[in-house]
Amino acid sequence: MDVRDTRMRTRKFIELRLLVGVTALATALAASDARSDAPRPVTPDSDAAGFAAVYGTLPQDQVEFLSTPAAIKSAAASGAPSLVWEVLEHGEKVECLTCIGAVAPLLYDANAKTREIAAWWLRRRILGVFGPGEVYQQTVQTLQSDPNATRRADAAYALGEFFATPGIAACAVALSDSSAIVRAAAASALGRLNSDGNGALATAFGDSDPSVKLAALAAASRINAFSGVSKLAALTMDPDSAVRRRAVEVIDALQVFDAVAIVTMVAQTDADPGVRAAACHALGSIGAASLVPILQSIVRTDSNGFVRDQAQIALLRI
Repeated sequence: MDVRDTRMRTRKFIELRLLVGVTALATALAASDARSDAPRPVTPDSDAAGFAAVYGTLPQDQVEFLSTPAAIKSAAASGAPSLVWEVLEHGEKVECLTCIGAVAPLLYDANAKTREIAAWWLRRRILGVFGPGEVYQQTVQTLQSDPNATRRADAAYALGEFFATPGIAACAVALSDSSAIVRAAAASALGRLNSDGNGALATAFGDSDPSVKLAALAAASRINAFSGVSKLAALTMDPDSAVRRRAVEVIDALQVFDAVAIVTMVAQTDADPGVRAAACHALGSIGAASLVPILQSIVRTDSNGFVRDQAQIALLRI
């Protein structure tokens, strides 16, 4: 080994050590900056049967801590998304009745992630949320009667995050709201609630607004039992290409093999390459030998390379 090789290896070793050191420093600073208040271990280190007995002595920034009621109220008042998320996540098991009134308004915050974590924290409360006149009932009433469409939509999303049965009926009714953003929110909430709203979700397939149809399709693909499968095929002829593509993808995901004829037609004739490609993927999932000539024809004749590739992949799956 000559001197030049030795110098090269030495330099690489030094660079690697510097990189490791900088990474460790950045991690430590990030952990310190992320903390909103002084950490408080779940179990004191002095408790021989607690944290220290299992893990030994660790730096405070690596020990689990609980948010104090004061920290929860302060974070809620600040409205800072990252701070709210951190404090509420570390306050999952903190019972604080006076905190509920501070967190509840966050269900209508402008930041979607803040609304989500607020509902996540509230639904874990034993008291103060689900009783008569409390937060959950207030949220249902907001969805039903608030004059502001944005607040009604936020209420629908919140009901989806609460995972409580009464929200199903409220969101099913909201699918006929005068505002498209509320109808889309209600459809999404039904997906979170794992319910088709006793058939109401399928009626959203006929909505005049594409965003509502897309939300309903996303929800239909998520729930365990969807009763409106027969209405999926009609959406493959929708004027909006995004709706047609999503409809084909949901047919594929739900394995609606009875729709093979219409999916075949879409793969051959739809004007949008993305829709045709999704249809080819669905034909590959169906996997019937009778589809081989059709897919071979698409491989030879389709004008779009991505569609031809999808058809070729589908052939490999049959």
